[in-house]
Amino acid sequence: MPRGPRLDAPGTLHHVMIRGIEKGNIVRDDADRRDFLRRMGELAKESRTSLYAFALMTNHAHILLKSGTTGLSTYMRRLLSGYAQYFNRRHKRVGHLFQNRYKSIICEEEAYFDKLVAYIHLNPIRAGLVETLQQLSSYTWCGHAVIMGKVRHDWMDRDYVLQFFGSREGEARRSYIAFVEEEMSIDREKELSGGGLIRSQGGWSKVQSMRKKGKNALSDERILGSDAFVGDMLKEAEDRKELSLSAEKQSKLLYETIDQACRDAGITTTFLRSGSRGGLLPSLRKRLAEKFVYEYGVSLAETARQLGVTTNAVSFMLKRK
Repeated sequence: MPRGPRLDAPGTLHHVMIRGIEKGNIVRDDADRRDFLRRMGELAKESRTSLYAFALMTNHAHILLKSGTTGLSTYMRRLLSGYAQYFNRRHKRVGHLFQNRYKSIICEEEAYFDKLVAYIHLNPIRAGLVETLQQLSSYTWCGHAVIMGKVRHDWMDRDYVLQFFGSREGEARRSYIAFVEEEMSIDREKELSGGGLIRSQGGWSKVQSMRKKGKNALSDERILGSDAFVGDMLKEAEDRKELSLSAEKQSKLLYETIDQACRDAGITTTFLRSGSRGGLLPSLRKRLAEKFVYEYGVSLAETARQLGVTTNAVSFMLKRK
């Protein structure tokens, strides 16, 4: 069965899996690895995407992230297309580098965050790239070394991860290590690499037990979480879909929103789009940009066109507190 459209909204937690086409390598040496991580980090800071865990392997990669202002699709498109162009140019090759569609699973944070961090960071050990947790602590191409303080990346939210394990750095790090050690003996490949009813409910036996009791649960292969979480995610997606069903309706909504905002501010729409930075224009444009992107799901490019500014200007507005 083909996968449905991606579910996303700024602030959604995703487990992203990237694979080389036909199981081919996506990195050949440390120069490739450095470039991939540099792009991943720079784009994260630019789009306010939060990165919590990663493991860059030879022919695939895992990333745990919370999508930022531009959403997951834009972030991943820029990361993978930019890196593929670099890789092909450097290695004098042509054609696709990655499988056509990366895999992304929306995850319920409270139930799965710590397990996902450990699962992703244990990948190099399970693949034989390193042998022990001590070696993993200094392994540059995995976020575990960042959590342990042996490698520094300002684009990875190390503090957010540690807060799940304790309120103070030393205590949190010890608890994190203990948890990762426990997870080494547990195979969570099937549980954490996808969504759906069986994964979300904790196994087929639990699903059977629920059905015997006459209970049904919502499920979706794109979502890893409880019945309530799946329901909330699908409802949010439906709400966003209703806003974006018709280009004509969206255009009318943007026109009415801008017109009302300009009338309230006592200015014309022409003045709003004039490029001037005087008076209330910067704050008014910022409010409109936030509404268009976050509430209406409009792209940065279309938001920029509606406000008479550049796409970079809109991105900058959304970064400002």
